[in-house]
Amino acid sequence: MLTKTPHLFDDATQVTAGDSCWQGRTSEDYWAFVGPFGGATAATILRALLDHPQRAGDPLSLTVNFCAPVAPGTFDLDVRLVKANRSTQHWSVEMTQDGGEVATFATAVFAARRPSWSNQPAEFPGATAFEQTLPYAKISIPWVKQYDFRFVEGEPEINATPRVEPASAYSKLWIGDRVARKIDALSLMAMSDAFFGRIFHVKAELVPFGTVSLTTYFHADAEDLAAEDVSRVLAVADANIFHKSYGDQTGKLWSPDGRLLATTTQITYFKA
Repeated sequence: MLTKTPHLFDDATQVTAGDSCWQGRTSEDYWAFVGPFGGATAATILRALLDHPQRAGDPLSLTVNFCAPVAPGTFDLDVRLVKANRSTQHWSVEMTQDGGEVATFATAVFAARRPSWSNQPAEFPGATAFEQTLPYAKISIPWVKQYDFRFVEGEPEINATPRVEPASAYSKLWIGDRVARKIDALSLMAMSDAFFGRIFHVKAELVPFGTVSLTTYFHADAEDLAAEDVSRVLAVADANIFHKSYGDQTGKLWSPDGRLLATTTQITYFKA
């Protein structure tokens, strides 16, 4: 059942308009190892754009570059419309703290989607039903507790002894908010970063890790998501390479009935 009270996710990503920029505050409920969960930070940036009076259309893409650790407390968002035309808007957003130090820098594209020919070559991976898949609750980190992860394939095995041979980086899992919340662009943005670090899966251990840059592409607009009316997605994640302290991550988010809602690509740092 969907919650009818203010959701922790909406509290965590809340922003207010100021005289020259927007303001927000980090949330302990969405804290990761040394800073806020990157998906919550990205969703906060997206919320500022969605709430901006000049915004037109729906999000098409959002790229967030994590320039420095985000400290607990307040931050400012300098939101700027860079260019707009009949179909698209291009935005930039700087998140600053401590009197102007840039913590993240983001660019976004919004688009007016119009009826057109449609085709989805990507094939829905299929999975056991959400209700028939066991919840995962083996990593006790605040932001992880806010989600209901149910692994169909590729559940991480965090061991005291690292693997001698690398394991697969592939995972297939259901992701939903722990307290059910209808999927919208904000939750898609956050969930596109909710894949555990692929390095954790491959090495079966928690190593120092962080996202350097992520890009999420949205393949459904607000009308599409309203019609889907779901509170969970089927997600797949994989990696192509780990080399000299950096690795990539890729992911797809599907509606339960097989519609591709979003795709994402990241470059990450690790120490191993």
